[in-house]
Amino acid sequence: MQRDISKLTAQQLYDLALRKEREEQEKGREAAKAKVAELKVKKRELLAKHKKELSELERKITALTGRKSSTRKAGGRAGGTSAAIVKLLKSGEMDTKGIRAKLEANGHKVGNLAQTLAYLKRVGRIASTGRGRYKAK
Repeated sequence: MQRDISKLTAQQLYDLALRKEREEQEKGREAAKAKVAELKVKKRELLAKHKKELSELERKITALTGRKSSTRKAGGRAGGTSAAIVKLLKSGEMDTKGIRAKLEANGHKVGNLAQTLAYLKRVGRIASTGRGRYKAK
């Protein structure tokens, strides 16, 4: 239904403009949704291609070396250090300097000793007997 806009009131013109604006916003949202869906499909395709290329490289490395390559950082888990700390503390109460010195002498990495001690204390494997002093439970 086409109306002559010169015969519309100001309120009718305002309502018409609002309706038109909402329609344009909805079209914009629909276009954005379609673009997002398209980009997600492209992302999945790239990930699949990347995984395929990585597995091919892994296969070649395995063929040349006889073992799979490792993408983990050197150092591994802190479980060995945690177990060593508990073992040290079973022999008696120690302070953090003594724990650090004994661990380093045994070849353990102790860059995060405070965090490891806090974790062991939190899970109940060791107890604090004073400031910087610990014993096994």
